[in-house]
Amino acid sequence: MFSFFKKKPPAETPVAPAPPPPVAPAPAAEPAPARSVFSPSSWFGGKPAAEEAPPAPVEAPAVVVAPAPVAPPVPAPVPIPSPAPVATPAPAPAPAPVPPPAPAPVPAPVVTETAAATERKGWFDKLKTGLRKTGTGIQAVFVNAQIDDALYEELESALLMADTGVRATEYLLDDLKIRVKRQMATNAAQVKLLLADAITDLLKPLEKPLVIGQFTPTVIMVAGVNGAGKTTSIGKLTKHLATEGASVLLAAADTFRAAAREQLLVWADRNTVEIVSNEGGDPSAVSFDAVNAGKARGKDVVLVDTAGRLPTQLHLMDELKKIKRVVTKADATAPHEVLLVIDGNTGQNALAQVKAFDETLGLTGLIVTKLDGTAKGGVLCAIARERPIPVYFIGVGEKLEDLETFNAREFAQALLG
Repeated sequence: MFSFFKKKPPAETPVAPAPPPPVAPAPAAEPAPARSVFSPSSWFGGKPAAEEAPPAPVEAPAVVVAPAPVAPPVPAPVPIPSPAPVATPAPAPAPAPVPPPAPAPVPAPVVTETAAATERKGWFDKLKTGLRKTGTGIQAVFVNAQIDDALYEELESALLMADTGVRATEYLLDDLKIRVKRQMATNAAQVKLLLADAITDLLKPLEKPLVIGQFTPTVIMVAGVNGAGKTTSIGKLTKHLATEGASVLLAAADTFRAAAREQLLVWADRNTVEIVSNEGGDPSAVSFDAVNAGKARGKDVVLVDTAGRLPTQLHLMDELKKIKRVVTKADATAPHEVLLVIDGNTGQNALAQVKAFDETLGLTGLIVTKLDGTAKGGVLCAIARERPIPVYFIGVGEKLEDLETFNAREFAQALLG
């Protein structure tokens, strides 16, 4: 590698006989001595460049060395990047298997509520059909009507015809006028909706559930006039209670009517419940035995069916008082409920029955039946206004499921369509 810097023999000088003008510029050769300072010998620990013999001017041929064409320093081959091997994408790590989403459990209460809502809607349709006769008369008042005195006069007549009673009718009309003014109603359709709200608020105090379980057994005494549907309502109520999981014992204390015992036996068989009866026995004695049997057998409810009678039959009303006293002897806290079954078709007479039986027995609740016929359901408004005793159940048919709990809003909407 040092041969590039040795003097060339004279013979080789002609190879590049440079004319005087080009060789003259000695200054051009000066750079060569400058490069020798970093001669390769110094790179390897040789003498310093100052101790070496100064290069003779003949060393101009060093220019020969310079031409790159003779031995051009081969530039280090720029490594042509070989086409990067198409990086086969590393197989993406298999995604961790996502566990299949667990099927969202359908909460049982939702299903139950949906089923209950569907069942309740079917019941509402039955109620609406049953009250159609009453509702049609009231609804006709609002057809193409203007909000004026004539509307209120016609509405008053329709409510009275629906057995709402004078006091309840006056109350509803006064309440309705206040609502119309407050809401600034402008058409008859709005007035109709406000009337439904007024009836709902009037009936709301009658909306109360029947509580079972506070006493064991809960003794329920059921009364009513002949033909009101008392025994049938007891059978339906038994079905209602059994569906809710309550164990029921029936007492056939209606010993005056020949077929009453057989009828109650049929209902007991349908609902698979026990019954205490004594053909031709004393009603009070049967009631006493039934309460004691209910306590001994751990029953949840004892239903006592009493004889049907008119409130004007004083000796029979006294018999009811006796049954109640005897039941109290069997259980000091009983009877826990005293229910009256009234026929929805009897109109204002139903209100008279409620007052008479309440004075005799101290009623705790009502069951209103036969609202599926020619019933004039407005009597409930009269009861709410004059003798607000809770309405536990209302019936719209003969089937077991045709007895349902009372709801003020439902009743008002069914009444007005």
